[in-house]
Amino acid sequence: MEIRELIDESDREDAAPILKQLWTDRDREEILTWTAEDDYYLFGAFEDSTLLGVAGVRIDDFLHHQRHVWLYDFVVDEPRRGEGIGTALLEHVESWAIEHDCESVALASPLDGEAVHEYYGKRGFEKWGYVIEREL
Repeated sequence: MEIRELIDESDREDAAPILKQLWTDRDREEILTWTAEDDYYLFGAFEDSTLLGVAGVRIDDFLHHQRHVWLYDFVVDEPRRGEGIGTALLEHVESWAIEHDCESVALASPLDGEAVHEYYGKRGFEKWGYVIEREL
């Protein structure tokens, strides 16, 4: 498996259907817009030339964190889940974060995402609080 940054618009277009599995309420154009932002980095896991999963991050400095990577998007193509692709992507993001002088990797997750919480917990992530918001 090869993991590389998806830089070109054609790469992001290939990633859109996989990202749509995570963001079911977003259309393709919205996905292409946010993945093209200057401070957003998108990584893809490939087997031969087939894109299997993606991780989208930004380097941030907010909340209780010092300089860190915020994992905005993280999804493996549904038929390929459970094969270690996500773990390889997450390890790549962690190595990339270290190379960019970040102290941690952080993310937000829905309260009812017990399987997601278990996945991250097994990989050393700790819950430290809640994201609380109000829709306007």
